Amino acid sequence: MHRLFISDLHLSDDSLPAEEALYYVVQREILQRESAVDSLVILGDLFEAWVGDDDDAPLANRVRDLFCSITDAGTEVLLARGNRDFMLGSAFAEQVGARLLGDETVMEVCNEPCLLMHGDTLCTDDTAYQQFREMVRDPDWQAEMMTRDLEARRELARQLREMSIDAASNKPEDIMDVNSSAVLEAMKRNGVVRLIHGHTHRPARHELPSGQERIVLGDWTDHRGWLLRERDGALSLEEFPIG
Repeated sequence: MHRLFISDLHLSDDSLPAEEALYYVVQREILQRESAVDSLVILGDLFEAWVGDDDDAPLANRVRDLFCSITDAGTEVLLARGNRDFMLGSAFAEQVGARLLGDETVMEVCNEPCLLMHGDTLCTDDTAYQQFREMVRDPDWQAEMMTRDLEARRELARQLREMSIDAASNKPEDIMDVNSSAVLEAMKRNGVVRLIHGHTHRPARHELPSGQERIVLGDWTDHRGWLLRERDGALSLEEFPIG
């Protein structure tokens, strides 16, 4: 099994280096290799914002085309929602041949049960964010959003991003990191020995009690990106330059 796990690319019209890096990784790892990657697993925040699966912006269409080339090459694409692209839905997944993951997904990684998630639900000390998350994940709220035209949704997404940036600038760093008890509870609830997530932008491998492990994926910037590679029964967290 050869898998790649990535998250937090935050693609937007202002993130051309990260978008180009994604094309490069796909070409190098999937489209130009004889032993192609079996699965590309994206654990949230692929996009900086997603206003609905009917988005017809050039960026959305470029990513659709790229993902279709991945799945056409025989590589499975697994896609989780993040705190930025929480409006990603089944229509987008169907358009590109991907599989949409739930908030918590258990799968076998290196022959052991592993929990995959974006990671924002583990930041339980940030009560203001958790309240916001509950609101925007509500099906009625999302249904009301989809009654608006694309431009109105794009403007709301812009406003929400600005509010999020302002709120984060006034919060202590530790509040925006995962809660240790929430991590252990999630792993126990799902019966796993390993957890892989993104969201916090703090790439690392953490050894937990009883031989458990928590792996945090890194975010992609103008200068560097991160991926976690599963191959031949081993995992490697890899950093690479961008630009």
